[in-house]
Amino acid sequence: QVQLLESGGGLVQPGGSLTLSCAASGTIFSSHVMAWFRQAPGKEREFVASIRWGYGTTYYADSVKGRFTVSRNKAEKMVYLQMSSLIPEDAAVYYCARGNSLSTSPTPYQYWGQGTQVTVSS
Repeated sequence: QVQLLESGGGLVQPGGSLTLSCAASGTIFSSHVMAWFRQAPGKEREFVASIRWGYGTTYYADSVKGRFTVSRNKAEKMVYLQMSSLIPEDAAVYYCARGNSLSTSPTPYQYWGQGTQVTVSS
């Protein structure tokens, strides 16, 4: 029903900034949660940030608080992840996902994009 497409990934130097976008098609209800996860090679998929579609309230992993900002444009069905002060540990494939409620586990999320690569290197 829902398709998600991430974009905006690329190569950035440590300390730099990058903004990721997630374009959604299909239905997103106000009760839904849109989330960003990331996964580095050999590691489990990790929660990054989420936003309640209707209320706009946000939630962040401790590792990115103060550095990342998640936002959305409901009319355009777009979700954004603004990243700053990037460190090598941020390097991963970043995924956009839709869930029915907030969870930091990837398991409950029913729809996923294919991911966009973020590389942090000097």
